[in-house]
Parts: sequence; C-alpha cells; structure tokens
Amino acid sequence: MSKTIDELSTRWLKRDIESLSEEESRVLQSAIDRKPVSRDTNESYADQERTGDRIADGMARVGGSWTFIIGFLLFLLVWTSGNALLLTREAFDPYPFIFLNLVLSMLAALQAPIIMMSQNRQAARDRLDAAHDYEVNLKAEIEIMALHEKLDELRRREILALQTDIAEISAHLKRIDARLGWSGDR
Repeated sequence: MSKTIDELSTRWLKRDIESLSEEESRVLQSAIDRKPVSRDTNESYADQERTGDRIADGMARVGGSWTFIIGFLLFLLVWTSGNALLLTREAFDPYPFIFLNLVLSMLAALQAPIIMMSQNRQAARDRLDAAHDYEVNLKAEIEIMALHEKLDELRRREILALQTDIAEISAHLKRIDARLGWSGDR
C-alpha cells in the first residue's frame, strides 16, 4: 500500500490533511503501516497514577459501598442509643448529639472532596477511553473502506475478464456459424 496520509484523508475521510486531528493522522498512518491502534488504556493510565490518586480511589470505593453505609448506620445506632438510653445521666454526648454532629460534619468535609477527586480522575479516564475508542472505530472504518475498494477492484477485473471471455466466445461462435454456413439471424 504505497499511499500517503494526504491521499487517504481525501479519499476516505473526505477532508484535507490540514483539517485532521493528531489522532486521525495517527490512525491513517497506522492504516498505511498496517499496524494496530488498539492498546491497553488501563496500563497507560496506571503508569500515571500517584499514591494520592490510589488512596482517593480507594476511599471513594469504600465510602460508596453498602458495607460502609451499613457499618456507618450501625455506628450511628450504637452512638445514639448508647448516649440516649444507656448512659442517660453520664452520657458522653447527650441528646442533641452535638459532638456526633461535629464528627459527621468533619467526615463529610473530608470525604466529599476526596470522592470528587476520584470522580474527576474517572472522568479524565473516561475521556481517554472515549478518544481511544474513537481511534479504534476510525481505524475499523478505514479498514472496511479499504476492503471495499479491494473488492470493487476484484469485481471490476472479474467483469472485464468476463467481457473478454464473452467476446472470445462470440467470435468463436461466428467462426463456427461461418463454417456451417449459417447466417447470424437464428
């Protein structure tokens, strides 16, 4: 396939080479070189992760689990029942549970930004995956178009060969008709 990116972008993408993105140029070059564009995005993303990123992801995973929710509900139940019923006069945190509110506020103040950090990283990862999916899909479309071109060329050659065969058979039949003395009006 001795084609250039400029030829392929005009033929298959119907655009000039100047209007192609870096990804599209890379995909066209991979079609020319007959190399795959697919890669493991998880591997490349894992190489960029820092310790804080992994901690934030782990905390978001734990904080968003049923285990955490049920465990936290049990903790709240023990805290409130212990302070309201069991300790009545000697309660560590009596009824309006002001200290519990402070603990919950601090937990929420820390947990919310950590979960948002994890969500932002997941959104960035999703964008990376979407860009990779676009490249793979574009490459597949280009390969399908190349196959269509090859099939069309094969079909054209086959039709030309059939036309040549028909012409030869027709000429051969005319020679046979001439030998037998038949006219061409059968």
